Amino acid sequence: MFEKKYRVVFVAVSAILASSFVSGAAMAENGCGGASWYALHSKTASGERMNPARLTAAHRSLRFGTKLRVTNNRNGRAVIVRINDRGPFIRGRVLDLSRAAANSIGMVKSGTAKVCYEIIG
Repeated sequence: MFEKKYRVVFVAVSAILASSFVSGAAMAENGCGGASWYALHSKTASGERMNPARLTAAHRSLRFGTKLRVTNNRNGRAVIVRINDRGPFIRGRVLDLSRAAANSIGMVKSGTAKVCYEIIG
């Protein structure tokens, strides 16, 4: 009887922890915040060379190769990018886009923009 009681408590706690993990993962699929762009030719954190002409982006924690749809909140233009680097490391910013990606959503002149993104693959 004693062991059964603790087994029920363990199962209940496990279910709570699992549901909070799943809801946290679901929240990570979408995000909004500031974005900036960069056009270096250095090596990225994934090991590939940064190419400003490709549709790529940097994010602090998403897996390399993850594809995002990034939408500029000001004009509604969207682009699909692939995560290949880490960053940005400035408070309030969620993405660093390549110059090509920034150009696609109309934020090259301003340098930064408020964007929303969603994981698509």
